[in-house]
Amino acid sequence: MLPRSRTLPSRIHHGAPKTETEAIIINPESNYNKCFDDDGRLKRTGTFWTATSHVITAVIGSGVLSLAWSIGQLGWVAGPTIMVLFALVNLYTSTLLSQCYRAGDPVTGQRNYTYMEAVKANLGGRKVMLCGIIQYLNLFGVAIGYTIAASVSMMAIKRSNCFHASGGKNPCHMSSNGYMITFGIMEIIFSQIPDFDEVWWLSIVAAIMSFTYSTVGLGLGIGKVAENASFKGSLTGISIGTVTTAGTVTSTQKLWRSLQALGAIAFAYSYSAILIEIQDTVKSPPAEHKTMKKATLFSIIVTTVFYLLCGCMGYAAFGDLAPGNLLTGFGFYNPYWLLDIANVAIVVHLVGAYQVYCQPLFAFVEKWSAKKWAKYDFVTADYEIPIPFWGVYQLNLFRLIWRTIFVMLTTLIAMLMPFFNDVVGILGAMGFWPLTVYFPIEMYMSQKKIVRGTTLWFGLQILNVTCFFITVAAGVGSVAGVVLDLKTYKPFKTSY
Repeated sequence: MLPRSRTLPSRIHHGAPKTETEAIIINPESNYNKCFDDDGRLKRTGTFWTATSHVITAVIGSGVLSLAWSIGQLGWVAGPTIMVLFALVNLYTSTLLSQCYRAGDPVTGQRNYTYMEAVKANLGGRKVMLCGIIQYLNLFGVAIGYTIAASVSMMAIKRSNCFHASGGKNPCHMSSNGYMITFGIMEIIFSQIPDFDEVWWLSIVAAIMSFTYSTVGLGLGIGKVAENASFKGSLTGISIGTVTTAGTVTSTQKLWRSLQALGAIAFAYSYSAILIEIQDTVKSPPAEHKTMKKATLFSIIVTTVFYLLCGCMGYAAFGDLAPGNLLTGFGFYNPYWLLDIANVAIVVHLVGAYQVYCQPLFAFVEKWSAKKWAKYDFVTADYEIPIPFWGVYQLNLFRLIWRTIFVMLTTLIAMLMPFFNDVVGILGAMGFWPLTVYFPIEMYMSQKKIVRGTTLWFGLQILNVTCFFITVAAGVGSVAGVVLDLKTYKPFKTSY
């Protein structure tokens, strides 16, 4: 171990130097402007493509696999229509949010490094604390949801081989606990990546994996439709009286399932909670909000096309019996090797997506801890660890221990509540309205000083209220789904 050094905090954690002395220490080079941005931090290196990979990694997540089921609940008319509307709302509000990265002027204003800082600069007051609670609870919940989804895909690999070996005669039941622990161990290792900037390569790999398993799901759906020589499904979705693995669908369950589908679609588009953090990695010129706007537009168009194709083809293939997870619900059995490839891609993607979502939460806790316990070496000191063929790794003991505990906690909760569709619905409902709609609209109106009573003000308020009621409805449906699951649930004994 090399001698301990107090390294400068990574730029995602702390603001610009406050004194001339600090500025001299940090910026001894005469070519300051070539090495540092206007806030005194090292030049940001993110581009349109890295931002796009972050967004696609965040957007095309495990949620894409539940879209066939979601369209199955809503039908051929409402399903695709609602999906397109969610895409348009996300695109519009993300554009508003990207302009709040800098306070005041979107080109020269002071930078806001996190979503909470943007809310503080534009709204202030209690809304800052409210935003932080919602944002970080949502990120914590996503980590749980991704742990569940990854374990299901791991099991699907073993089950598809089991089905193939037995010719479909063996039900191949197994427990998810060991697979969740395996995923947790992987995340403990990757969670030691210091900050968001250094996750870019993992994000690009995860984005490639997203397209891999989405394409496989689409291809299998098209093949199934060709095999059936017809499109299944109906205009209004699953019919009352349909017998599913969860029992016969009643009129009340039809309502709950439809509302839960709204939450699943909302979850499939949820990434606003980390948009500001992604934007803070982008270099300028051009202005960061311009790059982010292009990255968001490109990402949402690409993902919406994939969503519509995967969701619609999955529903066309299986109709009312479309599985909750297209590649693991075993609507498909063959070719088993292709299913294995797709599920491996899902696991790799979720390893990266977990980090993309959790890095802002890690940064928040570590920034707060560094301020509160600034004199304690355990929290603030870095140790330089040489790694052959790679370089020097800055080991921080607090980061090592707290991030390990975080991953262990999310894994434990995932083992306690492994309900994929219900968890997806709750997460989508919890984060959609406040983080994707309310705060972006309120911050934009504050920044642009939009006058109450104007046409634009009324339009934004109508959008705000409409999305609020959608969120409430989706939340109610998803909670009802969890209540139904709990009736037959035993802790740590869930099997598939």
